[in-house]
Amino acid sequence: MGRVQGKVALVTGGAMGMGKTHSEELAQEGAHVFVTDRDVAAGEAVVKGIVAAGGKADFIKHDVTSENDWNSVIAAITKKAGHLDILVNNAGILILKPAHETTNDEWDSVFNVNVRGVWLGIRACVPLMKGRKASIINISSIYGIVGAPMAGAYIASKGAVRLLTKSCAVDLIQFGIRVNSVHPGVIDTEMTKDLLHGAAEVRKAIMGATLFDRPCQPVEVSKAVLFLASDDSSFVHGAEILVDGGYIAN
Repeated sequence: MGRVQGKVALVTGGAMGMGKTHSEELAQEGAHVFVTDRDVAAGEAVVKGIVAAGGKADFIKHDVTSENDWNSVIAAITKKAGHLDILVNNAGILILKPAHETTNDEWDSVFNVNVRGVWLGIRACVPLMKGRKASIINISSIYGIVGAPMAGAYIASKGAVRLLTKSCAVDLIQFGIRVNSVHPGVIDTEMTKDLLHGAAEVRKAIMGATLFDRPCQPVEVSKAVLFLASDDSSFVHGAEILVDGGYIAN
């Protein structure tokens, strides 16, 4: 307990799935967590749960593709906390189509959330993080490292997040800000529930080369996020942390 005690954290896409568990884990370990999402009801429910458990959290409605929304988020954090120690760029979307069948609008929507949203977040948050030994954690994917069928835009966007992370690591070290990416494998969330717990052949196809005979649980990714958010990772910078059950190794 207390690995990020007294730190201020921002988790985008924090209303459900991995974002929810990231928010809960950071709050449980002592951070004041600002949970942001487009889904107000779900986001407020996450904050209510954190507070009921004895943690500290606030919800802010937020579209990560909007520069105006980022400005509002920064203003709210500045007013309430005065600084920021941890940014978890978690918000993301997935469209299951090969690149050659993806429309312009679909491609743009994936890149706007998955890449533009991360870039806007880094740009907006850096002034609040300078000189605080802060940590930026960008959620990429194993599919930011390897290819797979039926997800051209998603894979391209997550690859962009991986290299944007490394570029920002070089640029932001002058301010004492660490920047790393997390690359989850197949995760058991609401989005994948029907696929992972349905027909055996579908589950096998989704699990792919995962060496564990099960998908990753969201909290297992959150433990990696907590490590990168805490001072335990003080010399980890520009790295890509795999939480993939051996998928890349196979």
